[in-house]
Amino acid sequence: MSLIRTISEKTAHVGVIGLGYVGLPLAVTAAERGFAVTGLDIDQAKIERLSAGRSYIDAVPDDRLQNVTAAGRFGGTTDFTRLSGCDVIVICVPTPLNAQREPDLTFVTTTAERIARHISAQTLVILESTTFPGTTHDTLRPLLVQSGLALDRDIFTAFSPEREDPGNTRFNTATIPKIVAGDGETAGALAEAFYKGVVDEVVRVRTTQTAEAIKITENVFRAVNIAMVNELKLVFDAMDIDIWEVIDGAATKPFGYMPFYPGPGLGGHCIPIDPYYLAWKARSYDVPTRFIELAGEINTAMPHHVISRTREVLDRSCGKGLSQARVLLVGVAYKKNVSDMRESPSMKLMQLLDEAGASVAYIDPHVPQIPPMRAYGQYSERQSLTSQDVADDHFDAVVIATDHDEIDYAALLTLDCPVIDTRNAMARRDLPLDRVVKV
Repeated sequence: MSLIRTISEKTAHVGVIGLGYVGLPLAVTAAERGFAVTGLDIDQAKIERLSAGRSYIDAVPDDRLQNVTAAGRFGGTTDFTRLSGCDVIVICVPTPLNAQREPDLTFVTTTAERIARHISAQTLVILESTTFPGTTHDTLRPLLVQSGLALDRDIFTAFSPEREDPGNTRFNTATIPKIVAGDGETAGALAEAFYKGVVDEVVRVRTTQTAEAIKITENVFRAVNIAMVNELKLVFDAMDIDIWEVIDGAATKPFGYMPFYPGPGLGGHCIPIDPYYLAWKARSYDVPTRFIELAGEINTAMPHHVISRTREVLDRSCGKGLSQARVLLVGVAYKKNVSDMRESPSMKLMQLLDEAGASVAYIDPHVPQIPPMRAYGQYSERQSLTSQDVADDHFDAVVIATDHDEIDYAALLTLDCPVIDTRNAMARRDLPLDRVVKV
């Protein structure tokens, strides 16, 4: 049976490598749509949790996971020899930046080398990890050659950028249109056939480089526009104009405008990172990326602006410096109503407050404990306060960094201290603003 027929009839076995915010929703969705799926990850704790029917991703409730597991269509493992039985392999591993803010493809290259050791002939390999144009063709393919199998005859490669949006209740993995491209006509047709069996709409483009560029463009668009409103916030603050009212007013225009909102910095895996991937790649072509780099500078500076304004507010309200202050940080997830902490600006705020000598506590109903990960350093395993803890404590300032709906914002106003609001959370809930400072 040909590979295209195996995929089209959903008798293909699918391997999804990297069971995080992208891989697990994709694996479960593919299983729900009728494919047999093996999820692979190097984190044994994740596999044990999945085997117990417990999800760690908001987008995949326990019941969805348990249903596909009970049906025999999904299972997790750390055993990469299982790749030999897969007809389709999808790579969903992280693509972070290194300490110099340059692309770090270590997870991609290590994964590709693992695949090469175990892959069988007639297999489609798809990269979903966000990266710069050329990665699939110039980095993934040469590593797969180490298998001894022939590209475009035994192994076919494709790229399909992930478009996950944690917390989005309107769109999910199955309903977000999927960009697809293959290295060559056969690979493109195979990838298109696979995703048509998983999602509602597939948009095929000509080359993997184009597909990679589409994802980067989407995130650069957001990063640049968020930087613009962050800069406008500083300008309008100086003019005593409320940026939030400006944006809401401009958003009433039914054409030619799209609202973006300021904040304490950028979070999530994509927007704070992906623009730097394109800027780095552009340098190899001697092409400057002024907008991208300027946007990065503005967005990176926002946590420092929040701390500076907090220092000013404390000085005016109680004559205290940050080194004598007790500060409550509201929200450590990077966006509202999710537990996702990737690149959260709240962690930078916590670090800056700590370095200034402040005593910092946080409350976040979605993150009861900061995960024990190296990225969070000394803050790993720090516990969230409860609402009662907050009521019983004394604070000199409250900083709203993430506007979760579950927070009792009215209660924050009873703490007898200024509230520094980076998200316009208080005004949007029609609460008294006499103690609120919009930052």
